[in-house]
Amino acid sequence: MTVVPDSPVTVYVPRDSAARSVGADAVADAVRRTAAAQGRPVEIVRNGSRGMLWLEPLVEVVTPRGRVGYGPVAPSDVEGLIGAGMLDGAEHAHRLGIVDELPWLARQTRVTFARVGVTDPLSPEDYVRHGGLEGLRKALDLPPADVVAAVTGSGLRGRGGAGFPAGIKWQTVLDRADEPKFICCNADEGDSGTFADRMLMEGDPFLLIEGMTIAAHAVGAREGYLYIRSEYPDAVATMRAAIDIARARHWLGDRILGSDLAFDLHVRVGAGAYICGEETAMLESLEGKRGMVRAKPPIPALEGLFGKPTVVNNVLTLATVPVILDRGAEAYRQLGMERSRGTQVFQLGGNIARGGIVETAFGVTLRELVEDYGGGTLTGRPVRTAQVGGPLGAYLPTSEFDLPMDYEAFAAAGAMLGHGGIVVFDDTVDMAAQARFAMEFCAAESCGKCTPCRIGSVRGVEVIDRIVAGEERDDNLALLEDLCETMTEGSLCAMGGLTPMPVRSAMTHFSDDFLARGSRGAPPTTRATGARMEGTA
Repeated sequence: MTVVPDSPVTVYVPRDSAARSVGADAVADAVRRTAAAQGRPVEIVRNGSRGMLWLEPLVEVVTPRGRVGYGPVAPSDVEGLIGAGMLDGAEHAHRLGIVDELPWLARQTRVTFARVGVTDPLSPEDYVRHGGLEGLRKALDLPPADVVAAVTGSGLRGRGGAGFPAGIKWQTVLDRADEPKFICCNADEGDSGTFADRMLMEGDPFLLIEGMTIAAHAVGAREGYLYIRSEYPDAVATMRAAIDIARARHWLGDRILGSDLAFDLHVRVGAGAYICGEETAMLESLEGKRGMVRAKPPIPALEGLFGKPTVVNNVLTLATVPVILDRGAEAYRQLGMERSRGTQVFQLGGNIARGGIVETAFGVTLRELVEDYGGGTLTGRPVRTAQVGGPLGAYLPTSEFDLPMDYEAFAAAGAMLGHGGIVVFDDTVDMAAQARFAMEFCAAESCGKCTPCRIGSVRGVEVIDRIVAGEERDDNLALLEDLCETMTEGSLCAMGGLTPMPVRSAMTHFSDDFLARGSRGAPPTTRATGARMEGTA
């Protein structure tokens, strides 16, 4: 006789949009129906993703030994899994073991992503139970200058790509007497191969709210804006729901947590222009204008949204602040190397066997990320290159994969860390096509305000086509280098200024790809066997 337990078994099925795209909603429904049919009460929690995207949908079952994972699980697998004892953590071909003990996850240093995949994203009780609001409570006990000093002392740098010290930006806004002041979070994540901002907003939205609220207390702001790209509908819905819950809990609004702090937060949805990842173009869009880059100076910390002092930070930057205030600046600073302190959330994508989120301290090598965590290419062919830092980042050959993930080390190598995206390509990739793509991408996404970016990118596509076709090769190579220098030195923002980086790196490390097809004369096209290049911002 089978004894049916009275208490329900807790089953976690991700609500993250990456998991939903491969059937997580149907899996959750199948678990609910099948368990009911077998008389097994279950409580299904829709959590964020653990970041092991090759295992999605990942189902976790709470057992006395811990959360046991099964994946990837298709809806058609559920009946057999439950019949085989999944709800009791039984062995099965899909059984992965205790999720927290899986080597891929256990070796990471999860700081910003500590709760993502662990909690119910829209449960305020779950958030507090796992340490939420501790950073804000400690910040509210400190004068604003001390909060800014903690952020400065931690060594936290902007995670959006520029790597500018966050504390210096905050101090500049704090020192301004102008009113009002604003906190703006740039969630216009659009680099190919990046998804950390989205995963955090969908998996731990209260953390971002807490970070923005701490920033408001630190600089004297009373209003904040979260600018999310329209291609992230799940993130938009989750953040709006979380903000409503936070207001109801007095985590936003007047007298936050019983203090004198008043701060409110609003979500604004962008139209998807890549250029709005640049802070001043984002501010223009927030003001209801076309997203175009502003000339600097003045910087946004002096004259930002509506001409007032504004803190503009990336999602990961603001979401790291609560941990710094909770654990202390020195504890965070102990992680990392040189001037790159703390952790970075690396995103593995492209032609890779194990794509997903790896959060670890700065200093890990590119080889460790691609070959160890990533497991090499999905096709099984040799890795030829990885592009780090988005569509405007450098292509690095495998001979440079021992480069440590550090802002200055990458800069010295003519590359950049950017937002931490890593897109992998196997040995079938056409690097002349990738160089051409960079110029073509810039031509499509340029705001058009400055000539080097607007015109230079169009001419760049034409010159690369002539080089590959074998037309006056030496002269056109010299012309392309001159064009790259003009774009780098003369562009108004990083859009045009960084476009030459992937072009130059491809020409430097993979010059044969620009020479081999001269007799054929056909312009290069991106091969499907390389990474899928997303021309979005």
